Amino acid sequence: MLEAFKNHIENFFPELLDTHFIIACSGGLDSTALVELCHQANLKFSIAHCNFRLRGKASDGDEAFVRDYAQKIEKEVFVTQFDTLSYVHQQKVSVQMAARELRYAWFDQLLKENKGTYLLTAHHANDNLETFIINLSRGTGIDGLTGIPAKINDIRRPLLPFTRQELESFAQVEKMEWREDGSNADAKYLRNKIRLEIIPKLNELHPTFSDNFKNTLDYLKQTETIASAYFEKLKKDLFVDKGDKFEIEIKKLKELHPLSTYLHGLFRAYGFKEMDNLEVLLDGLSGKQLSSSTNVLVKNRDVLILTSNVESKLNTQEYLITEEEVPLNLPLNLKFSVVPERYNNTDNVIFVQKSTLKYPLTVRKWKTGDYFYPIGLNRKKKLSKFFKDEKVDVLSKEETWLLCSEGQIVWVIGMRADHRFIVEDTAQDIIKIEFT
Repeated sequence: MLEAFKNHIENFFPELLDTHFIIACSGGLDSTALVELCHQANLKFSIAHCNFRLRGKASDGDEAFVRDYAQKIEKEVFVTQFDTLSYVHQQKVSVQMAARELRYAWFDQLLKENKGTYLLTAHHANDNLETFIINLSRGTGIDGLTGIPAKINDIRRPLLPFTRQELESFAQVEKMEWREDGSNADAKYLRNKIRLEIIPKLNELHPTFSDNFKNTLDYLKQTETIASAYFEKLKKDLFVDKGDKFEIEIKKLKELHPLSTYLHGLFRAYGFKEMDNLEVLLDGLSGKQLSSSTNVLVKNRDVLILTSNVESKLNTQEYLITEEEVPLNLPLNLKFSVVPERYNNTDNVIFVQKSTLKYPLTVRKWKTGDYFYPIGLNRKKKLSKFFKDEKVDVLSKEETWLLCSEGQIVWVIGMRADHRFIVEDTAQDIIKIEFT
């Protein structure tokens, strides 16, 4: 197996041949075999071990084993301990999810500290099959059936072509020692149940099931590559870039058949998984929206607007501006200056009569019921009606700030000033306000 591993590294992971990396090692068979293979291949690496303190003396035994093994092969070892159960209670996640989040956050920290260029994990062919079955049981598109990626960001998984049986045979030939985690035999965990009960049945159905599955996975990956390239081309045609958001014409989306398949391919990368809800949004009222963990889709008349999750943008805080200075913590850049004469207002520059301003001024988001007297109209108008007439979409409204004086709107910043603050006497001080 060593020769097959070395050839695999040379052909598919040449970046590992001349750089120092980190191997995540639990002390179990898989990760210990990966360490031994890299060691015998004369690669440059360190070892990282997490003690999750979940199994008492057994967890401490794993840590001691990894430390001793690293010393034996003369490799640097990084070890950390976590209070995993406290994290579970604080974050309200499962033990498995807590362990995953904790270890990958620590691994990321090690990489940022330049302890290694890449992180290697010991995921192998059996892990790929288990992941495939889990995703299949939950319902997924082709992207969920292509297995664990061999490379993603700084993570490398060079054991994916090899089965656990091959790793175990290698370990036995090399007379290796490793630690057994008793929880791996507990079928109450989904992945263990698949490993212990379902996969053996599949192997009984066909003696070459494992090899057949590898071939199927390769075909699916090739198909997914073609599909991804097609959807990227389609996005360029449908997603109109508006700077901090995209606009997608609903009519063009509805022309795609089968619609749910296209919606999945176009929007899955933005965290949207419920295609039924997405289809309903296409026929929903203007202003309706869907949120994922990373993005928001809003229907605005005949288009969908896609932007990053706006929860962080919905700022209800008010900012005060004194006559002496504009604070540095404003959510946008405003510049005030006294000028000798006025010019015509623009979207980003207005001129006001200084005597009409009552300090401190306020910068805030708009609220239901707000109204002002837009220059050019010279009569009262609700801000919601103004936005509608100006065809301002829902997300842009949420990002709009107001400059106010004693509760009165001086300026819908970046759009229109209020008539009540216009310069009528050029002999008095004039304030120029710029939005940059």
